Amino acid sequence: MKTYRAAVIGCSRMGAFIDNEVPDYEAIKLPYSHAAGYFAEERTDLVACADLRPEVMEHFGNRYNVPKANQYTDYRDMLEKEQPDIVSVATQPEHRAEIVIYAAAHGVKAIYAEKAMAASMDEAAAMVSAVEENNVAFNLGTNRRWHTGFDKMKEIIDSGEIGKLRTLIIYSNGTLFNSASHHIDLILRLNSDASASWITGYLPQGDSVFEGDELRADPSGGGTIQFENGVTAHALLTPRSSEWEAICDGGTVTCWNNGWQWHLRKGQDVPGWRTCQIPETFPSFEHTSSTANLIKDLVHALDTGEPTRGGVRCAYASTELIFGIIESHLHNGARIELPLKDSKVRLQRNPSARQPRVE
Repeated sequence: MKTYRAAVIGCSRMGAFIDNEVPDYEAIKLPYSHAAGYFAEERTDLVACADLRPEVMEHFGNRYNVPKANQYTDYRDMLEKEQPDIVSVATQPEHRAEIVIYAAAHGVKAIYAEKAMAASMDEAAAMVSAVEENNVAFNLGTNRRWHTGFDKMKEIIDSGEIGKLRTLIIYSNGTLFNSASHHIDLILRLNSDASASWITGYLPQGDSVFEGDELRADPSGGGTIQFENGVTAHALLTPRSSEWEAICDGGTVTCWNNGWQWHLRKGQDVPGWRTCQIPETFPSFEHTSSTANLIKDLVHALDTGEPTRGGVRCAYASTELIFGIIESHLHNGARIELPLKDSKVRLQRNPSARQPRVE
């Protein structure tokens, strides 16, 4: 079977070295970083990397057997000379759209873009156009969409065994671009990527994070999303970290502790009372690497021409909800009708480069 040439743009934490931070974490199955995923996948050959820091690329090359000649400080040179089939864009969101658009227009067949999708809605729309016009397979690095535990959670919801899905809850939405990009994509997945009709939201930090239309920090935010299929989602800001719940007419399925523990409850009639939620055994599942599953999904798309599980339209939908929370805050918590129109907000930070844990 064909082996696809892969390259990584952005060789820092999620691009290459986050595996060093979570070697024994029950909720995450390695490989986790983009580079580690390609290195482990037999259908991909990790051939090149690009980053502005040669010293970081040196560590990347040593770890993933990428020679110095294939390490580039200009990603455009890398794309021209190495001709990769698959490219990871593991930069910060402020730089992501430019790179994705360029890669899509210069022969790359598949793109694995780190979350969040983009720094503005205009940039997200431009990414959609570039990816679709060039027939590029696309997945966003919202890993829970490829997590087998959430696959099982969705199977339970879709089976109807606990009734019709009514409510989804994110218990700790966190910062919008870093954390909520994961959480919102997950509830979209659990709700079969149904379209949202409106959203309300708030930013606890208030207007302090804005300079005109620019966001100078990644703000925390929460809110409520109404979907066209009648499901309501609540993105809460609570001390509970990375936990999600799906409430159906006849039961509840919950993930605790970021994909470590899973709970199923079914409604039963109880003498002297109406109904109670009684614990049931959550079905067993094989815990595999979500990064590996995402990459396999891209490989399958390249093999067959079939769409990916994520896709650029799913990425756009989750991005729209992030900016919907922001726009609702700017309109004093008003309901924002979707699709979102005329959003001028852009994330624009100037952080120093974060040094990855290379060992």
